[in-house]
Amino acid sequence: MIAIVEYDAGNVRSVINALKRCGVAEYSLTSDPSTLASSEKVILPGVGDASVALSSLRAIGLDAVIVGLTQPVLGICVGMQAMCSWTEEGGAAGLGIFDTPVKRFCLEDPSLKVPHMGWNTVSDLLSPLFAGFDSDPFVYYVHSFYAPVCPDTIGVTVHGIPFSAALRKDNFYGTQFHPEKSGKAGERILKNFLAL
Repeated sequence: MIAIVEYDAGNVRSVINALKRCGVAEYSLTSDPSTLASSEKVILPGVGDASVALSSLRAIGLDAVIVGLTQPVLGICVGMQAMCSWTEEGGAAGLGIFDTPVKRFCLEDPSLKVPHMGWNTVSDLLSPLFAGFDSDPFVYYVHSFYAPVCPDTIGVTVHGIPFSAALRKDNFYGTQFHPEKSGKAGERILKNFLAL
């Protein structure tokens, strides 16, 4: 069973549709701690404000539950940012899984827009999450905040500056991009996660 964390901060419909395209027949959209703990894989989606997402997780007691999970967990976009140590967005403490802050883009080049929106490549691929790619995959982004490149970085994208496209620590994975909106490349990344 694949569990998708329900905490009123996720783009869950597109995640569910992407899982169906990947052949997943059984999934649960849940905020129940025992269901999350017993699932084979857990996906923490997220869109919008990271500090609001973190408040939502804490309000229903899922912050400690997520940190204690032992199966593969994938945070997507704001879900990944919530798993970091701290975010400039709202000045909120994160879950502390990834030992990196989340910062707002402050770009010197006026031709580079914030939010970073659209397609970009991921390079420096260092994880089974990116198995099967013989060139840098194109993936879809919508974000104004980023995690700097750090020891947990397993993929890098450049938008004025290099930043963490993906993170990993132990059983926890995160993508700043939206694999569920990234076409065939995103589908492969999700299938790789499901195969972990």
